[in-house]
Amino acid sequence: MPDFCSHEEDGRGWTVFQRRQDGTINFYRPWQEYKDGFGNASGEYWLGLENLYQLTSRKRYQLRVDMEDFEGGFVYALYSTFYVGSEEEGYKLTVGGFTDKGAGDSLSQHSGMKFSTFDRDQDAYGGNCAELYLGGHWYAECHTSNPNGVYLWGTTTHYGIGVNWRHFKGYHYSLKTITMKIRPT
Repeated sequence: MPDFCSHEEDGRGWTVFQRRQDGTINFYRPWQEYKDGFGNASGEYWLGLENLYQLTSRKRYQLRVDMEDFEGGFVYALYSTFYVGSEEEGYKLTVGGFTDKGAGDSLSQHSGMKFSTFDRDQDAYGGNCAELYLGGHWYAECHTSNPNGVYLWGTTTHYGIGVNWRHFKGYHYSLKTITMKIRPT
């Protein structure tokens, strides 16, 4: 059984549901794969939207998003509320209660949004943000974070397609690592 838990911070376990660390997994995937999950828990992976819904529908959860840049900077963002709705609700994201730990808030804009992929456009934009920014995410019009974008290496001329967290490094910088994890409150 893979280990989906992280016990690094204050001794209490976190369930990791998203990890980018080296570009070995392509995150430009269709709806069904985001629903079911993909990758390997010891490397890059996505736990699955249905799993997130099942977990967060039973208890109240908080979210921590850890990030590292290519210059050795480590920051994170903490949200006291995290919930993913059912598939019938489009796996709608609810996130709130932001606490800044150096990263800035690049996720609250996505709260209330349904999850989108290139083959299931549920964003608030006239086009398809998942197609434009080469990922799957709770896109709005389109994003202030793109954790499932293309894995690039640091500063890039490409706008918004990388592993972005706008308030930390902007749209022309792709992060070295990003990990999204939850735990009950």
